[in-house]
Amino acid sequence: MTAKGYYGSYGGCFVSELLVPTMEALEAAFVCLKNDRAFKRELNGLLATYAGRPTALTFCERMSKRLRRRIYLKREDLPHTGSHKINNALGQALLARHMGKRRVIAETGAGQHGVAAAVAAARLGLECEVYMGTKDMARQELNVFRMKLLGAKVTPVDAGSRTLKDAVNEAMRDLTANSATTHYLLGSALGPHPYPAIVAHFQAVIGTEARRQILKAEGRLPSVVIACVGGGSNAIGIFRAFVKDKGVELVGVEAGGYGIKTGKHAARFSDARKGRPGVLHGTKTYVLQDRYGQIAETHSISAGLDYPAVGPEHAELYESGRAKYTSVTDDEAVAAAKMLCREEGILPALESAHAIAYMVKVARKHRVILVNLSGRGDKDVVQIMEAGGK
Repeated sequence: MTAKGYYGSYGGCFVSELLVPTMEALEAAFVCLKNDRAFKRELNGLLATYAGRPTALTFCERMSKRLRRRIYLKREDLPHTGSHKINNALGQALLARHMGKRRVIAETGAGQHGVAAAVAAARLGLECEVYMGTKDMARQELNVFRMKLLGAKVTPVDAGSRTLKDAVNEAMRDLTANSATTHYLLGSALGPHPYPAIVAHFQAVIGTEARRQILKAEGRLPSVVIACVGGGSNAIGIFRAFVKDKGVELVGVEAGGYGIKTGKHAARFSDARKGRPGVLHGTKTYVLQDRYGQIAETHSISAGLDYPAVGPEHAELYESGRAKYTSVTDDEAVAAAKMLCREEGILPALESAHAIAYMVKVARKHRVILVNLSGRGDKDVVQIMEAGGK
């Protein structure tokens, strides 16, 4: 990362003047606390005794035998709340409390970040409000109930596409009005500086663990690391540990929806017609947009990938060629979820199933494969059943 939150030519802090002091105060607190021994001790304690870290590295015996490759899953479906989101939620909630903020707000698409934020707030004694598009609330009803049960207020957003993009809009408005008492616990490695750096820092534990575990299991690094990419926090979390290893290919898998040619997808890098540099939610990155620069509507069966932009660090990795980005369709993701259930007894989130689907396509090109399984699929059972019925 270069000065003031830029990754190459991407990133920055494009916010209203009212929010500039808030972002500067957040950056100062983060820089001060991220290496503070007491803060690190408290966070690591929460991750170990509350969230359940380190998470397992699972060897996929049946799939490896069938594909004649060595396939491993980094099990981010196993922590408390069922996804990688708890790593960042605990880190930011603890940061908020040290800053004297008694209220946290969050956006959520698939509901996993909302649940993690609600859990972290409850654990640390903070008030929590979660913004969620009404379309996402309908397809993730179970997570909505979980957030309410945990004491969070869930505020429906019925504007625009009624998905993650619109939830972020409302959270930013709330922060602008209440910045003196409120911390915006942003869930992915996007948004204005310093959020991409903060989220990546708290998610880097995934890659740190995975690198150590794969070296112990195989005596070597993987030939490829694969992760799904919505905003991009789980992918950055595991990629960072391998970026300097030129022999390790990094692949991010976007939501291909109904197919790139249909225009109904959320693949920022895969659609050259719509995906190009722009500014959304305070950062310069790759954004799906029409020829007039208006934000394009997106579609994915997985609510967590249904977002028109991507984190700026991913934009830099894409342009530099260090990481490759591709996409798989809704149908391919559903098929991959079913396959992992039947062959390994693991129910993945539909987000994670995108990475599994791509892994199967390219398995024969690699000897040792590492896939980040970003979350569990309990929340998606109805979606999978409906897709199977169709």
